[in-house]
Amino acid sequence: METNFNHLLHDASRVAVPQPANFPLMITNIGLDDEARLEIGQILNLVLADEYVIYATTRDYHWNVTGPEFPSLHRQFAEQTDQVAGWIDDVAERARAIGAGARGNWADLTSAARTSADPGYRLSSNRMLRELLGLHESMIVQLRSDSETCGDRLKEAGTADFLTGLMRRHEKIAWMLRAQLENSVTTRV
Repeated sequence: METNFNHLLHDASRVAVPQPANFPLMITNIGLDDEARLEIGQILNLVLADEYVIYATTRDYHWNVTGPEFPSLHRQFAEQTDQVAGWIDDVAERARAIGAGARGNWADLTSAARTSADPGYRLSSNRMLRELLGLHESMIVQLRSDSETCGDRLKEAGTADFLTGLMRRHEKIAWMLRAQLENSVTTRV
């Protein structure tokens, strides 16, 4: 069954995510004009916000998972939280590398995020896996779109390549979550 995720796509040029006032564009000589760097910075800050949602949700599920699969899921969620924390740092550093700012304020991140999930308290472990799968699949769709925007329209191969690599990391986690859910009645959130 083919699923249409077009309703999840957000074009960064239509989403107002201003550069944080305390992080004006740095002066650079990297072959990108300020307008392109600003838009790429906006895209990266949206990705940063989305990654924080995945991080916080995975950490929440790590703390709140129960049931017979507790030991393995508790470890799995801890490992995935650590992975996503590293990705968050990579995204922020990519924004800084092109001379843009990186949002780190929790209120800014949560208001800019393009995705969300149900809190973990009292969710079944199967539901947690489905929620995480939904987050990662949404992120894959969004990263594919963001990568195309950076590469095709903005002609910024470095960030397009970075986002494609990040998408591959999410694809691997999504595959693993799907495999865990394979014997479930439904694997869609």
